[in-house]
Amino acid sequence: MLSADKNRQLTEVGPGTPMGEVMRRHWHPVAAVDALAREPIQPVRLLGEDWVLFRDRSGAYGLVERQCAHRRADLAHGYVEDQGIRCHYHGWQFAPDGRCIAQPYEDTVDPARRLRAKASLKAGRVRALAGVLWAYVGPLPAPELPDWEPFHWPNGFVQIVFAEVPCNWLQAQENSIDPVHFEWMHANWGRRLAGRDGPPAPKHLQLAFEEFEHGFIYKRISEDTDANNPLWTVGRVCLWPHGFFLGDHFEWRVPVDDTTTLSVLWSYIRVPNESEPFVQTEIPSWTAPTRRPDGRWITSHVINQDIVAWVGQGAIADRTRETLGASDRGIAMIRRQYANDIEAVAAGRDPKGVMREPAANHAVPLPSDHRDFFRDGLPREQYLRHPKWQLLLQQFVFHAGQPDHVKRACEAALGVPQLDPAVVDL
Repeated sequence: MLSADKNRQLTEVGPGTPMGEVMRRHWHPVAAVDALAREPIQPVRLLGEDWVLFRDRSGAYGLVERQCAHRRADLAHGYVEDQGIRCHYHGWQFAPDGRCIAQPYEDTVDPARRLRAKASLKAGRVRALAGVLWAYVGPLPAPELPDWEPFHWPNGFVQIVFAEVPCNWLQAQENSIDPVHFEWMHANWGRRLAGRDGPPAPKHLQLAFEEFEHGFIYKRISEDTDANNPLWTVGRVCLWPHGFFLGDHFEWRVPVDDTTTLSVLWSYIRVPNESEPFVQTEIPSWTAPTRRPDGRWITSHVINQDIVAWVGQGAIADRTRETLGASDRGIAMIRRQYANDIEAVAAGRDPKGVMREPAANHAVPLPSDHRDFFRDGLPREQYLRHPKWQLLLQQFVFHAGQPDHVKRACEAALGVPQLDPAVVDL
């Protein structure tokens, strides 16, 4: 159980807050490359601040504060130039690094351009990697943007899915170190949602939690597995500071502000051997719905079920009223680490998970079960009979609302029709 002060310290992410300063030492996935190719300006709210993300006509990305330095007009309504973004109100132009590079009328009446130096915007850093646009808004020099091994896996269909979740980021991230919820929420509750009774899901028998360089790992043995199963020998990764890696896909829980989280999914689906070589020329992105037309939460897909649990804890979970048990040992571990990160940043040190060495930041491996499958694949017929992978081959289980054009592209890549969405067991 956390005190009210500690709960507040771990959940508040605005400028000057202890956890906000920690999170500003990390890169955050905020948009997708394909989205900026279609619409070169996108408003972004990150860590309690409003920004404008853009791709100028030269192809350079920028992230600057949302209000113009002149009369505070909204740059989300501006337009891009060969270099930077121009305000629609009076034409002031800003480079990707926030420098003001044009003030049309002022430049005419004052050829010395003395006002320009007074009109810069606060700017972050933007990098494109694996179809995602990543933002860094902390102190310089910026750390390395982690380049994970799965970003380099060949012969896979990748898609990126965003969802806005109306609750604090921490209760979403704590889901990443909570193995028992799979038994009850995704299996037992999922079966009831599908109208099935039958026997309950296999019960968890043993849990283990370990720290490693890039986060924490949970391991589990249930009634249908043993100590030789990859869920025990390899486990799942609570990726620091706000990610989750499950062997074939990533999830990030990005702090928009204290009561809003951007859920970001990066999904890799291995194509059958008959579809090799498969080269994806563009990674599609889409925004998933979270509610039905009648306002009720969508519960048919895995992350939609997670969202119901996160939001059900309140906008900011009241951890002063918890009753933690043995299954929550991982929760306690990561809370202690966040507290350690706050102390490290206050002392001028990097928090956990920050990479500074470029030479070590290429295709960085993470614990992943079935790495041989991602490397070698399977013939289509074997794929369709596999107890785990056939599910991902035949339907997109993570989010409701997959657009038709993404579904068609996935079917073309995999050579298998996608089934109608349904509640699934994992």
